[in-house]
Formats: sequence, C-alpha cells, structure tokens
Amino acid sequence: MDLKIQMLGTGSAFAKMFNNNNAVLKVNDRALLVDCGITAPKALYDLGYNFNALDAVLITHIHGDHVGGLEEYAFQMKYVYGRKPVLYIADTLAEPLWEHTLKGGLQQYESETLDDFFEVRPLSEGYTHELFPGLNVQLISTKHIPNKPNYSLLFNDYFFYSGDTIFNPDLLCSLVNDRGVRVIFHDCQLHPPGTVHACLPQLLTLPAAVQERLYLMHYGDNQPDFVGSTGMMRFVEQHRNYDIDQLK
Repeated sequence: MDLKIQMLGTGSAFAKMFNNNNAVLKVNDRALLVDCGITAPKALYDLGYNFNALDAVLITHIHGDHVGGLEEYAFQMKYVYGRKPVLYIADTLAEPLWEHTLKGGLQQYESETLDDFFEVRPLSEGYTHELFPGLNVQLISTKHIPNKPNYSLLFNDYFFYSGDTIFNPDLLCSLVNDRGVRVIFHDCQLHPPGTVHACLPQLLTLPAAVQERLYLMHYGDNQPDFVGSTGMMRFVEQHRNYDIDQLK
C-alpha cells in the first residue's frame, strides 16, 4: 500500500522563502494534513487543494507554524463546507490548543468548545492508532521547548516524521537499528547551537546507516547555501511528491 507525502512547506518558523513545515500524507484516496501552520491555507490553495479535500488533520505541537492555520480551517469547514473536520491530536494537547490558541478566535458563544468545530480524536502515546485503512501512527514524545508537550510521528512502523525536536542520537539510532525504520524526515536548524532543534553539525555526527535514511526539513532561508554539505542526508523539497516506499 503506497504511502506518499507532499510538503506544503519545508521552512523554519521564521523562513520567508519557504512555507511552514506542514505536509499532506496520502494513502490510496485518503489525505491527512500533518500540522496546519500560518501558511498552510495559502499553500494548499497554491497546490490545488481545498480544506474539504482533506480527510483529517494531525497536530504535533502548539506553535504558530504548526497550528496557525487551524482557525481558518475550522471556519471554512463550518461555514463553507458544512461539516466538522477530523482532528487527531495528542490527549495532552487538546485542552491547551483550545484554551491558549483557538478559543479567542473561534468561540462565539460561551458554551462552545473545540468539539463544536472539530471531530476531536485524542491519541495517546504508547499505542498504535489507525487513522485510515492502511495508515497508522504512533506518537513519540520528543523534546523541543521545555515544559511544552511535543510529539514526533511514526507512520506504519517505518516512516518517522519529527514534530520539531532537539538532537536525540539515541532515539534515531534506535529507530533504525532496533525498530527497522527506513525513512526519517527530520527538522534541521542549519547553524548551531541546536537549542530547540537538531542542528546540521549535530546530525552530521550520526552513523552512515542512519544518515542515509534521513531527509532534512524545517530549515532556514539560507538552505541553498548548504546543498552538498549534508553528508549522506538530503533536503526535503517543498511541494515535491515523495513515494515513501521508493525512498526506503
């Protein structure tokens, strides 16, 4: 069963040449939006999608470049398309997403909650969750900003997609050596220090067997200056369609 991904954007939170690091993951005729940042509505439009073409959205953490487009998504689905979209979200993130990000813009009546705008499907870490037939996910807690929950995603047991994380070589080596992960899309800050993201010099210390499975995303606008300087790793390209099974 083919697993495909198209990056709506591959940029860091402050990038301007590149859109927010969000993606559409496709299995057969089903489409999952992975994060919905500030630039996601325009990026979807530019690529010929509308919100109604998506079967669900999955959120990794609560930063504007990952959730800043959810207000428009919710309003369009309610008032243009007349239905509630499916929202997959870690059970630790649902309340703060509503209380600290969406409530101020979406709530029109005091009694309204996140469930009035989304069909909320909470996910728990440590379990395998089926999102659609042929697509499952495991949440893996990864460190990004202190005291703020953040999750990376393991799809179908072989495709790891980081949800922003500091450098964790033990995790990456374990994914490849112990769990048989074959493709890793990983956020990459191009310059040190890697305070809240893995930085390129850190990732270059990984063993060759890990580097050859690693594709870099969430980078800054100076990314063209680093082409050819990433060891065995490659940059993920914005808007390009990738067949994950062909990358394995």
